[in-house]
Amino acid sequence: MKKDKLPDRQLLEEMYEQRQAAMFNVTRDLKASIEEAVQNLPSPPTIKGRPKEFTSFFKKYIRILGGNVPDEGFPRITDLIGIRVVCPFLEEVDTVQAMLATIFDIVEVEKKGSHYSFKEFGYESTHILVTIPKALTAKYGDCGCDVAEIQVRTLLQDAWAEVEHELVYKAEFTPFDDPMKRKLAAINANLSLADIIFQEIRAYQRQLNGEMGKRRHSFFKKIEDATDSLLFDADTAELGEEETEEISGKFSPGTKGSVLLERSSSMDDLLLNALYAHNKNQFNEAIYFYSRILEMNPGVSVRALVHKHRGMAHFARSRYEEAIEDFSQALHLNPKSDKAAYYRGLVKAVLQQYTEAVDDFTLSIAINPYQHYCLYRRGQAYYHLGDLPQALADCEAALVLDPDSHPAKQFLEILRKKLRM
Repeated sequence: MKKDKLPDRQLLEEMYEQRQAAMFNVTRDLKASIEEAVQNLPSPPTIKGRPKEFTSFFKKYIRILGGNVPDEGFPRITDLIGIRVVCPFLEEVDTVQAMLATIFDIVEVEKKGSHYSFKEFGYESTHILVTIPKALTAKYGDCGCDVAEIQVRTLLQDAWAEVEHELVYKAEFTPFDDPMKRKLAAINANLSLADIIFQEIRAYQRQLNGEMGKRRHSFFKKIEDATDSLLFDADTAELGEEETEEISGKFSPGTKGSVLLERSSSMDDLLLNALYAHNKNQFNEAIYFYSRILEMNPGVSVRALVHKHRGMAHFARSRYEEAIEDFSQALHLNPKSDKAAYYRGLVKAVLQQYTEAVDDFTLSIAINPYQHYCLYRRGQAYYHLGDLPQALADCEAALVLDPDSHPAKQFLEILRKKLRM
């Protein structure tokens, strides 16, 4: 290496320009491969890609050499081709990294910022070096490098990186007094905390949604047992007590299996516990928790939601009038709740109050016309009222919206036989 030899910028730029088309094409194809790999994630990340501009390349070239130029060849610069994957949440950083390992050969993984102690904050990002597939270099030619750098980070990490790049990396003067340094550290600490909190909220929402899904399944199973049997198994159908697990005795704190919390529990904790109890068929406990939330006088939207859930729990205990009252309250608080109207109609159908059930199903459909299940249930109610043409119209409309609905197909066959079509 010769100390007195300066790099020929013009020659380097000419050589760089000769490779730019290949660099651009390889970057585009790498970006497309990553987009395809992550497209099915619950919150797909944003993918950005760029080949390094010559000016940036030259600055890094000089910085790496420290003023010295090798007799031949070039220093290895690993980010001539750079891809940035920006994820909404922290958990997706590791998910994306695992996905990248399935489509590329990983050369190196560096967790930027991982060396900081709990007292320190700074730039955080996962930098992954991957081998550029030989198929791409064979297709587009020499792109000046054999690896590409993929940066995986969250939205907030990306925001901090952009700001830090402008304030610190590119600036001629950087903050050197302690108060300014503390301000920058505080900002970064807040962004890191926000990332953690967002992830916790998302995990909590996923937990709630999972419990709600189980609860809905239980609710509709009882509806099917009580109503569909009248159509598909008329000889054995009975409208009696529910067949779900009974809870003996009045609920009180300390009941075996209780998930009761202290009086200071937050509204979110109470809702989660209500859903847990509901899904365990501990309906008295669920009703207790829902009622506790209502006692806290939450906002209108929350009260509407809780009345709807408590109505389902009352229904599971065969307390049909209480269920109707809760669904009515939910609809009063939120007149646009198609589900509250639909659920109230279901309970009335179970009680064989078919005219009122039709009214509720009609209200639900007026709020949201695209409910195949509501059309199907209204068709059932019309059937029991003896209005077979209207029942047929609703059944056919339900099948337009959901052609694969097995119950609707069965119902259609019954109607056609009755009408001798």
